[in-house]
Amino acid sequence: MDSLELDKFDHAILQVMAQEGRISITDLAGRIGLSKSPTQARLRRLEADGFIRGYRAMLDPIRLGLDHVAFVEVKLTDTREAALAKFNAAVVAIPEIEQVHLIAGSYDYLMKVRTGSMRAYRHVLAEKISTLPYLSATSTFVAMQAVKEVGLGDVT
Repeated sequence: MDSLELDKFDHAILQVMAQEGRISITDLAGRIGLSKSPTQARLRRLEADGFIRGYRAMLDPIRLGLDHVAFVEVKLTDTREAALAKFNAAVVAIPEIEQVHLIAGSYDYLMKVRTGSMRAYRHVLAEKISTLPYLSATSTFVAMQAVKEVGLGDVT
């Protein structure tokens, strides 16, 4: 099943679940206008088909002392598939890197790095990011404030 085969009830389930992943089946059914059994069956199908990949707690990084966010543009010396695969495997192993995107433009990747301070970020940059395979250059942009930072909440 692909997104073209999802009906209004499936989209409604996805919308609610993206915002309230711990909602009960009874409450979910009431919100989307179906009874409990078909709602539960649809939810299970959406999970099995991979539309819902999992559930997790959303932690507050500021309360955890991780309020320094930097976006790093990365340029590689080699962009052939083998080099990209080696680079991808290496960035996955660095826990401070929250997101990595292969991008089109003058740089090859954009990374979101979260640490507790500028000092901690400088350490991650010097000791981890700078040692990544095929790295040619980086450019760092420090976030001053997160205006909007959510997951996929509006799926319609």
